[in-house]
Amino acid sequence: MIRYAKPATLDEALTLLDETSWRVLAGGTDFYPSQGNRPIRENILDINGIVTLRGVAENETHWLIGARTTWADIIRQSLPSAFEALKHAAREVGSPQIQNVASVAGNLCNASPAADGVPALLVLDADVELRSSEATRYLPLADFILGNRRTARRPNELVTAIRVPKTSAAGTSGFVKLGARRYLVISIAMVAARLVIEDGIVQQAAIAVGACSAVATRLSHVEKALVGRTLDGSLADIIQATPMPQLAPIDDVRGSAAYRLDAAREIVARAIQAAACQSPQREVAA
Repeated sequence: MIRYAKPATLDEALTLLDETSWRVLAGGTDFYPSQGNRPIRENILDINGIVTLRGVAENETHWLIGARTTWADIIRQSLPSAFEALKHAAREVGSPQIQNVASVAGNLCNASPAADGVPALLVLDADVELRSSEATRYLPLADFILGNRRTARRPNELVTAIRVPKTSAAGTSGFVKLGARRYLVISIAMVAARLVIEDGIVQQAAIAVGACSAVATRLSHVEKALVGRTLDGSLADIIQATPMPQLAPIDDVRGSAAYRLDAAREIVARAIQAAACQSPQREVAA
């Protein structure tokens, strides 16, 4: 017999996870379209009744994004400038109706290579909080998403939060998405960039690309190439000359691998420029 449960507390949910296997349901914006007209054959654990899993908070060391926090919540939340890429990505997650119910953790657990929220969280050095009835553990986001539709979550665990270290919530950020049309489209490629600029010089750089590999990934070569540079007219030359071995796009209906590689370099430059233009140092220099 298929079971449906809607626990009101986290402890109740974790107890249920110990009993049998469940499909965890949050916003449902990925679950229902993929289900189509097929009958449901999995036990459903609906976590929408757990109030404590929704919202954004901070402690001494981290910003904490509850697993049920929606993309609309992110858009409305007052956050440091380093989160601007995440806010921009939130506005790209479907329509406003989708943003009102789709959860941040659900976007990660669905583990689509084209998930808009992942690059923006990668440049914030985010990690994932996983809880079971026995323990709590934390995984860097890069280690949590293992591949297309695959994560490191264990059957008895629930993603309860996404954490951003306050040391990484520094600087300014930008997000650029390439799609076949302007709105309501799955990404051909997307880039998030976060920069810390002092006296016109890049002190820190974090760049992540999605939809160009099985898992969204940081571009360490580009990051290293930017540190110590001024973001002047040589930016395009730096991007063109720097290797991006992490990228391994595929051919699909949205674009060829070759197109994605060319496009990635262009939107990397645009995302870096978007982040730089928010910097107070950049604005003064202009």
